[in-house]
Amino acid sequence: MNRKLLSGDEAIARGAWEAGCHVAAAYPGTPSTEILETLAGFSDVYCEWSTNEKVALEVALGASISGARALAAMKHVGLNVAADPLFSAAHIGARGGLVIVTADDPGLHSSQNEQDNRFYALAAKIPMFCPADSQEAKDFTRLAFEVSEEYDVPVLIRITTRVAHSSSIVTIGERAERPVKGYEKQVSKTVLLPVHARIRHVDLEHRLDRLRAYSERTSANRVEQGERRIGIICDGVAYHYCREVFPEVSYLKLGMVNPFPASLVRKFAAGVDQVIVVEEVDPFLELHVRSLGIEATGKDKLPRWGELNPRVVRLALGRPSTRRQEPREGSGEISTSAQAVNSRQPNDGNGLLGTVAGTRQLSPDKAIEPEPDLPSRPPALCPGCPHTGLFYALQKQRVIIGGDIGCYTLGALPPHNSMDTCIDMGASITFAHGCDKALGRNDPRRRVAVIGDSTFFHSGITGLLNVVYNKSDVVVVIADNRTTGMTGHQDHPGTGRTLSGEETVAVDIAALARACGIERVVAVDPYRVKETRRLIRELLKQPGPAVVISRRPCALLVRLREKPRKVNTEKCTGCKTCLGLGCPALTMVGEKTMVLEDLCAGCGMCADVCPQGAIE
Repeated sequence: MNRKLLSGDEAIARGAWEAGCHVAAAYPGTPSTEILETLAGFSDVYCEWSTNEKVALEVALGASISGARALAAMKHVGLNVAADPLFSAAHIGARGGLVIVTADDPGLHSSQNEQDNRFYALAAKIPMFCPADSQEAKDFTRLAFEVSEEYDVPVLIRITTRVAHSSSIVTIGERAERPVKGYEKQVSKTVLLPVHARIRHVDLEHRLDRLRAYSERTSANRVEQGERRIGIICDGVAYHYCREVFPEVSYLKLGMVNPFPASLVRKFAAGVDQVIVVEEVDPFLELHVRSLGIEATGKDKLPRWGELNPRVVRLALGRPSTRRQEPREGSGEISTSAQAVNSRQPNDGNGLLGTVAGTRQLSPDKAIEPEPDLPSRPPALCPGCPHTGLFYALQKQRVIIGGDIGCYTLGALPPHNSMDTCIDMGASITFAHGCDKALGRNDPRRRVAVIGDSTFFHSGITGLLNVVYNKSDVVVVIADNRTTGMTGHQDHPGTGRTLSGEETVAVDIAALARACGIERVVAVDPYRVKETRRLIRELLKQPGPAVVISRRPCALLVRLREKPRKVNTEKCTGCKTCLGLGCPALTMVGEKTMVLEDLCAGCGMCADVCPQGAIE
């Protein structure tokens, strides 16, 4: 039997490797840093330091969407930075297994705050495993990848400093090779437009129902029968502290804390005289236990801050020591202000994670079905919108396009079909990067990102830095319409005006891209559709990262002086090439194109693409 002495961080890295992980990304932070440092020692896993935790999770999500098993690791406060993609990832799911490690720091050994990230699992509706030692850290990591793929959901692993940095003997195994499944376009799953996200949320609730049943039967949650007078419910390293202090009592050790195994807990509580919940920091387990109507001792005796250890457990719960060890005054080892959680309201038997009203009675389609007498009005870009020309230029290219948040997200819809994802602000570039690392040269399609100017300033810059630093082959298109268009034309660092209208520095996007390390930066006018398409095609033929700035002010900001266009019906052949622009001002009358003068902005993009020169 092959055994090694590993720290918890090293064991997680080993578990990821054994599980066939392909891509791993992280931002360093105590106590999680050693996970990626160890995993980078395995040559068959691509590993990177990302520019921050949000970028790391988006890179891993991009790899997962591309069919690769992926891992993102960070310390607890890093998950605050990554919370935006975390919630979106739960909706999107995991094509290749996606595991996220949060390393919490009870006691603030090296952190600016103390927080309990088990609540992230509850809020984001994501399953969570909490290993108690290095063996479980490795085993739960392998298990998390399996659960992620089986239930189409990212999985959180929560460790604490003592698990991360303490070492114990681990039985190791061999790598289970998992071929990358490859990328398949699933717009309704990966483009979180509201119309798609509503359905994905309902689907997520159904996935949680299945995970709730899994949590009741998984071996990660186990009962250790001892004396009936006390039954201790605990997770993580607290289990070992309790075993040292109370070796004779009964235990329900929870390795999977979300979804909460309510039936298992009820059965365990019914078999003991007194229930005690022992956990570090916040009363996560205790809240669930009490929501079931079960009387329990917990944070009314144990501290809500700092680490636990055997001494604190013994003193707080009144177990005499075999040697004299009085608590140090002012040491915080015994909680004097712990608040009892006395909410014992009648419950419906489902605990905190009960059925979401309405989702079981209606199918996803029925639940979001519009009123039947409303006319159909599909969303579309505005007449004269410069993004129209950009998306026309991107159509029919052999590319995978990461999209972003803004009115240009409509480029995912027909007739453009020029966007593969919409995850969160700034994720277009990082998705494309993760996709590139997962697929490599096995997929000839170039990876492209489309992001607006305001979104680029919001959180795209870190993604672009990551592309340069970690050497990926991504072409980034910045749709620069000189404003924050979707929310009503607010200014941003590129417009040269503050909120109060004062003149200020207008940041040069091209100079900024070059400062990030991009050597090929070109600007195009999307109204010149053919030229834009030609330049983009040329760039796509050249390897290496590049930035295209598609610059033209929002059509609603700049009133065009040109008159509305008209169609010369004698020249029009009805080829419908112009309809590929998706401009609302274009329609067909019989077999000829017609320009709706009331809508036409006179931009001339339709005239530029008409092969007959029929639009004048």
